[in-house]
Amino acid sequence: MTQAILFDFDGTLADTAPDLALALNLLREEEGLEILEPATVREVASMGARGLLGAGFGITPEDARFIELRDRFLDLYEANLCVNTRLFPGVAELLDAIEQRGMPWGIVTNKATRFTTPLVRALQLDARAACVVCGDTTPKAKPAPDPLLHAARQIPVAPEACLYVGDDERDVQASRAAGMRVIAAQYGYLSGGDPRRWNADGIIQSPLEVLDHLG
Repeated sequence: MTQAILFDFDGTLADTAPDLALALNLLREEEGLEILEPATVREVASMGARGLLGAGFGITPEDARFIELRDRFLDLYEANLCVNTRLFPGVAELLDAIEQRGMPWGIVTNKATRFTTPLVRALQLDARAACVVCGDTTPKAKPAPDPLLHAARQIPVAPEACLYVGDDERDVQASRAAGMRVIAAQYGYLSGGDPRRWNADGIIQSPLEVLDHLG
C-alpha cells in the first residue's frame, strides 16, 4: 500500500515554463534577438539551462559563451521565479485530498535549491511538504535513485511504500532504481519523450488521477 507520495516539481506540480520562457526571452533581448514563442520553450522546460539555452541560442556546453549565457540566464530566472508560474489545474485539489487521507507528500526535483526553496515558498507549499529534495541536495541527481531514497528517509517511509509522480523518463528510471512505484504525468512537459515507452506503472492525464493509483 502507498504510504507516501513524492512529486517531481517542474512539469508535474508546477507549470514553471512561462517564467523559464520569460528569463530566456529577457536574455535574448539583451543579445539583440527576437522573442521566442513560449510554446517553443515549453518543450525543453524540464531540461535545465542546457536545454533552454540550446533552444534559445542553438549552443551546447562546449560553446565558448555557454557558461556566460548560462549564468546570466539563471540570474534572470532567479529574479523572475514566480511571475507567471502556477500549480497545474487540479494539483491544489490533489494535495488537499492526499492530506485529508493523512498521507505525507514531498517534492523531489533536479531544480537547484537556489530556485526551489523560494518558489516552493511562493506557492505556499513549504509548510505542507514532508520533504523537499533538490538537485543539489544529494551528490547525484535523477536519474540516480539517491534523491528519492533521501526523501524516503526524511519522511520516513520505506521506498517500496512510496509512489513517485513525474513527467520525464529520468523520473521513471530513478524510481525503478529506488524500488518505488512511478506514475508518468502525461500533462507535463515530457521533454519530447513518449511516456508509453518509459515502463511506468501508470500514465495520468490530470493530477487528480494520482488518487486512482494509491493501492
